[in-house]
Amino acid sequence: MRAVLDVVMLALNIYTWILIASAVLSWLIAFNVVNTRNQFVAGVWDFLYRVTEPALRPIRNLLPNLGGIDISPIILLLIIFFIERLIVYYLYPLAV
Repeated sequence: MRAVLDVVMLALNIYTWILIASAVLSWLIAFNVVNTRNQFVAGVWDFLYRVTEPALRPIRNLLPNLGGIDISPIILLLIIFFIERLIVYYLYPLAV
């Protein structure tokens, strides 16, 4: 059972880094630091968008319009950290 929990924790950790990379790349694109006409940047952006958008879209639908500020990645990170703490504090001690 601990092996399954370790894999879940690893997947949550990897998704956290993907979410952070997506947010940083979106800022770089918004401020014209990187150009999406570059094929590599476009490919990375497409991958990050496709991986993170299914989890961010329901959160964006629940949030009110805050102008140009998107706090859905922060809320998703808080949800991921909460799930990780639940696993560490409540499921790990029960796993044999």
